[in-house]
Amino acid sequence: MIRKNRVLAAATAVLALGLTGACGGGSDDDSDGGTTSAKPEFNAALTKVFNPSDKKGGTIRMANSGDWDTLDPGETYYGYSWNLLRLYGRSLLTFKVQPGKVGNELTPDLAEGVGTPSDGGKTWTYKIRAGIKYEDGTVIKAADVKYAVLRSIDKETFPNGPAYFEQFLNLPAGYKGPYKSKGVNTDSAITTPDDTTVVFHLKQAFGGFDYLAALSQTVPVPEAKDTGANYKQHVVSSGPYMFDTNNLGKDFALKRNPNWDQASDPVRKALPDRFEVQLNVNADDLDNRLLSGDLDIDVVGTGVQPAALGRVVGDPTVKASTDNASLARLWYTSINGNVAPFDKADCRKAVEFAADKTGYQTAYGGPLAGGDVATTLMPPIVPGYQKFDLYPSQDGKGDVEKAKAALAACGQPAGFETNIAYRAERPKEKAAAESLQQSLGRVGIKLTLKPFPQGDYFSQYAGNPPYAKSNKLGLIVNGWGADWNDGFGFLSQIVDSRVIRETGGSSNTSVRDPDVDKMLDAAIANTDTAAREKAWGEIDKKVMEDAYILPGVYAKSLLIRPKKLTNVFVSEAYNMYDYTALGVA
Repeated sequence: MIRKNRVLAAATAVLALGLTGACGGGSDDDSDGGTTSAKPEFNAALTKVFNPSDKKGGTIRMANSGDWDTLDPGETYYGYSWNLLRLYGRSLLTFKVQPGKVGNELTPDLAEGVGTPSDGGKTWTYKIRAGIKYEDGTVIKAADVKYAVLRSIDKETFPNGPAYFEQFLNLPAGYKGPYKSKGVNTDSAITTPDDTTVVFHLKQAFGGFDYLAALSQTVPVPEAKDTGANYKQHVVSSGPYMFDTNNLGKDFALKRNPNWDQASDPVRKALPDRFEVQLNVNADDLDNRLLSGDLDIDVVGTGVQPAALGRVVGDPTVKASTDNASLARLWYTSINGNVAPFDKADCRKAVEFAADKTGYQTAYGGPLAGGDVATTLMPPIVPGYQKFDLYPSQDGKGDVEKAKAALAACGQPAGFETNIAYRAERPKEKAAAESLQQSLGRVGIKLTLKPFPQGDYFSQYAGNPPYAKSNKLGLIVNGWGADWNDGFGFLSQIVDSRVIRETGGSSNTSVRDPDVDKMLDAAIANTDTAAREKAWGEIDKKVMEDAYILPGVYAKSLLIRPKKLTNVFVSEAYNMYDYTALGVA
């Protein structure tokens, strides 16, 4: 779910990631870490710090149009959640809290430095900072990091979350995490030779392992305080803030952690006294409250909804307080081959040909707030992107005749009925589903709209294969931002069939192709950067040839810049405002 502009090293290469020093203040023409005044201006916080200040105190007010997937660092997998989680959790590494391209660079957090590779890239060692404490004053130990990673592997208890550690760690056969495999020796995967050293042992060399060390799954969890699936009710803080209140499904608040030490944290300034987050706030009401100043941040960070778009872009004064961010993200619709008749490739191709892409773009807010019409999985910003269009149409409005020919080829000349899922709290996804309902209806494909709650969308509904199949969710409106910005970080969790979980929580909701899995393995093992990037484009084309995904829009977002906050800038790692930098004016 998150994002980066650095190329992932080959699996068989040992990559020592070179990290640059922190940028200074810079002038207004410095687009990589500079500062700008507080004068409202369109895109003023896109590559610079808007309204810089070191003032402490105050409360930041946030809202979410839906529910959180989970606050548990071992399970959460929304980009906005990873962004905010850094307030109460410290992973081994994180991304620099700076504007511009430098924000895509890894930097030490809980660890003293980046990983030290050995054994040809199959072993990675991290030294954690000594003396860092949890909110209760207990000292954080390397064993807590090991435990945190191992518990995240239990996908029955924690259905959400990426599956990289399961894929790469040299885990004992049949290992299911510390709850179900209690007492099993896991030193083949992770060792902690002392209280400040954690060593990861991999099945295969993986030069980009530092990116996994930056995942929220490495945020330490004290085993004695772990309550399993209920840990989300009170995550024990290792960051500058701790939970004050947590009313699941309604709201939560963070207050200062008295045992956080600024001297041990080179990443965060922790300026505000408090963060308050409301959940399940109507998306259109949320925009209105942002514009009035009643709220500071839409925490989801996907931008203005269609209802407010005209008001925002039509008024130069209002537009001056917005930032238009380009994202390493695709808004798309999964075509579920598990649901008949999409088990036939030609029926899937009928959707590709029939879809009105301009309608899809309009649903997300047009070129400014939505993005450019997509014809591939990988956006142009992702290294390895190849430009192609396997399902062309005039003006992007679809090709009805080719769609009908595909329906005839799959034995459904009169069309068929299926359901389309989307997240109920997201008006753009509803509009995209309605657009597809209209354009696919032209060739006899009748869609019934099925809204589901955002918080459980993947764990219980769209990402739960048995549920999706039994409820005929043939189409699934979706979106994906790269976990880091290269082909593997973008593609692996949405096209690798091995990340599909029958118990739910699948980020891949449609692509089940062993050939694609083999192509991924071959690419990550390739030591030649150019050849590896070429392979990502070939994987993209293979998935599109099989028509398992309907790409909609290469994402952009129009963010409403907070009126009362300081240190505002768009993080290139998260493609939204960096929540760890913010202060209150």
